[in-house]
Amino acid sequence: MLRRRVLLGLLVVINLVLLIRLGMSEQGFFGYLELDDKVQDLERKIEAADNRTLELSREIRRLKTDRDYQEKIIRSRMNYVKENEVLYIFPKSGELKTQGAGADAKQD
Repeated sequence: MLRRRVLLGLLVVINLVLLIRLGMSEQGFFGYLELDDKVQDLERKIEAADNRTLELSREIRRLKTDRDYQEKIIRSRMNYVKENEVLYIFPKSGELKTQGAGADAKQD
């Protein structure tokens, strides 16, 4: 009877040690949860990259086939103008510099 109790106690201690090791080691439960989070993050990044690739493919196809779209992109990105057109480029907000008579007077 005593032998069984000692054996049972030893088995319980071994199980507790294995359970603690399972929970606390890098390859245990918490390590699994961390790896699972990394996998989900990488899957989101892959999906975002796939969506961006699809958008770029559509834009490339449109640039190759749609003449009006080509003109629109060239005019907006490179500031090209047609004949008898005047191009006005306004500074973005925050880029305004003080110019005029007041600024010239300060330089003198």
